[in-house]
Amino acid sequence: MPTRLLFVCYGNIIRSPLAECLFRRLAVEAGLEPNYEVDSAGTSGLYDGEPPDGRMQRTAAEHGLELSGFSRPFVASDFEAFDLILAMDTENLAALAALARTPADRAKLRLLRDFDPEARPGASVPDPIGAGPAGFEHTYQIIERSVRGLFQALERPRDE
Repeated sequence: MPTRLLFVCYGNIIRSPLAECLFRRLAVEAGLEPNYEVDSAGTSGLYDGEPPDGRMQRTAAEHGLELSGFSRPFVASDFEAFDLILAMDTENLAALAALARTPADRAKLRLLRDFDPEARPGASVPDPIGAGPAGFEHTYQIIERSVRGLFQALERPRDE
């Protein structure tokens, strides 16, 4: 049975689709794609049905990635559908925790930067929505590092 991961930000147009795409690429490169099901969502339905932000699409393309798909809001049934739900920041983590119905739901919630070797505990992935290209690149670097750390943590032998 594959491990099911859901990446969540506010609008599901910048940070979470990038994290989804980066994780999928790591799994493919490692030959482990069948071991994972990966998706992304937003805590807001504000951008429901919209493609990823063009600025992040350009940033991702500079790194050889093609961001695709369409925004969707997080729904309560996502707690059953996914094993691990990774929030981009503390605000989205709080929004997800407020939707959790059980301790088991809450146990699935983590911050993505919990897996960033350069981050302090409780760190958030910055939202570059009002930033220029450098802000999008900075966010890209944080997400790439965090996703790589997550992938390594998931692939680490259980006896370590």
